[in-house]
Amino acid sequence: MSIKIGSLKSNELIGQVFLRRGLIDEEELRTALNLQSESREKLGKLLVDLGYVSERDCLAVVSEHIQMPAITAVDYPKVSVLDSSLSLRFMKQCKFVPVALEGGVITLSMTDPMDGATLDSVRQATGLQARALLGAESEIMDALEKFYGSSSGAMGRIIEGIGEDEIENFSDEIEDIEQLKDLASEAPVIRLVNLLISKAIESRASDVHIEPFEKDLKVRYRIDGILHDVESPPKKLKAAIISRVKIMARLNIAERRLPQDGRIKLKVLGRDIDLRVSTLPTLYGESVVMRILDKSNASLYDINKLGFPTDSLAAFESLIRRPHGIFLVTGPTGSGKTTTLYSGLSTINLPDKKIITIEDPVEYQIEGVNQIHVNAQIGLTFGAGLRHIVRQDPDVIMVGEIRDLETAEIAIRAALTGHLVFSTLHTNDAPSAISRLTDMGAEDYLIASSVLGILAQRLVRVICPHCKTEVHPMPEMLREIGFPQNGAGNGQVRFYEGRGCAECSNTGFMGRIGIYELMIVNDEIRKLTVGKADAGQIRKKAIENGMRSLRDDGWLKVKHGITSIAEVIRVTQEEA
Repeated sequence: MSIKIGSLKSNELIGQVFLRRGLIDEEELRTALNLQSESREKLGKLLVDLGYVSERDCLAVVSEHIQMPAITAVDYPKVSVLDSSLSLRFMKQCKFVPVALEGGVITLSMTDPMDGATLDSVRQATGLQARALLGAESEIMDALEKFYGSSSGAMGRIIEGIGEDEIENFSDEIEDIEQLKDLASEAPVIRLVNLLISKAIESRASDVHIEPFEKDLKVRYRIDGILHDVESPPKKLKAAIISRVKIMARLNIAERRLPQDGRIKLKVLGRDIDLRVSTLPTLYGESVVMRILDKSNASLYDINKLGFPTDSLAAFESLIRRPHGIFLVTGPTGSGKTTTLYSGLSTINLPDKKIITIEDPVEYQIEGVNQIHVNAQIGLTFGAGLRHIVRQDPDVIMVGEIRDLETAEIAIRAALTGHLVFSTLHTNDAPSAISRLTDMGAEDYLIASSVLGILAQRLVRVICPHCKTEVHPMPEMLREIGFPQNGAGNGQVRFYEGRGCAECSNTGFMGRIGIYELMIVNDEIRKLTVGKADAGQIRKKAIENGMRSLRDDGWLKVKHGITSIAEVIRVTQEEA
């Protein structure tokens, strides 16, 4: 490996490079420069410690500034390339790790590759020529622990940096608000919270859960819909960590008896991230959940990537292009209802249409769409907001959820007076949505006249493409679970599962996709609705008319090798 030592690029200061790339603003740069004047830390490290930029973004800027390539985590060797001629303490102190040894030349990954003194020391200690690559501090330290140390992770190193004496000064129950603010502003606490967030994003997590219990503080990530335990900080840091999150979300750190909601905007790993923060007082302190919303995911609302079968997609697009009526999406919390509705809105969001939404909360902003955030404290409920929306001459209205009779009646009235209305309900399947509206008190003849279609959905995990393996389930088992037998017994259908690998964090899955049940409300369904038929009768007629059930759509995904049998059964158990 032949690496050229870099040189500084022109006369541009590194702070200006951060500004030019849009990673920080002038105020953040001034804050970091003021801190730098009080310490000998490098500007890039201070910006990372303050949470203004991610370590990877900082690395890219430094690489450009000193004109030297940066090594990535995948470029590190699997095993150490040097024996014990260099002490672990020396390598940790100077923040470097050997990554290659070729022809009498040792290549080092360094946080400061311009540090000639360290390079000279390595030459003297090893008798080899030393060359440098730019590396991220966390990756260097991880490699040192892996090759030479006790394998403590990045969180362990941050906690080690606080020191046992300082940790003893922390308390998981602090009443003094000024002391809480001071602790939450300590660099190690800032690094800990930034680490929790960045690792969650790297792990493709949708939520971060910070939960206090009697004897410990637990951190869990929800990845592809499933919660996973991760490395957690000591319980004594609980108050400082939760206060840090609340300060970032502009919440009241003095209020710990009532739930609070807030938002954090960050740029992590080069992506614009919104964190929706919710706090909830529990027996042992405040529980914090951060919902991760990746605004930079351009394909998030691509209707073609939701997982619709071709025939269902055509029917769905036909419904959302109708001039008036109600289209409902149903399913439990976290089943992707909002994403489906946003995809529909994005598809029909043209200059000739005025679209207004009322949501609780507004998760993503859509260009060209007027979005309203529900605020019950000032009387802005779904019903009150919807009543005023119809006076704004909209073509399309989206109501986040129909929760009561008032909202249902106004939505129906809007649909009957020439508006296309999108909304969601919490029901297990599509036919049950009609019964749910009737139970709320809506008139059956109005439901029959206004509802165009109902979509029920769930999310199943997609088998990881890196460890996808063919499996051979027993025909008896397939019959028992109701898997369609057309060709399954004679090998025409292939079944797959994920073994688990580093790419998918050993889960066997990577990402999620929807399974759908789309019921078109035709004349036969309308007659049943007016005749007060129950959900079972409506379901039977819908299937006769060609509706594919959630489980049958799941079996299609299994036949196409997208997901596993067990995954479909897991999310459609109510049908069994």
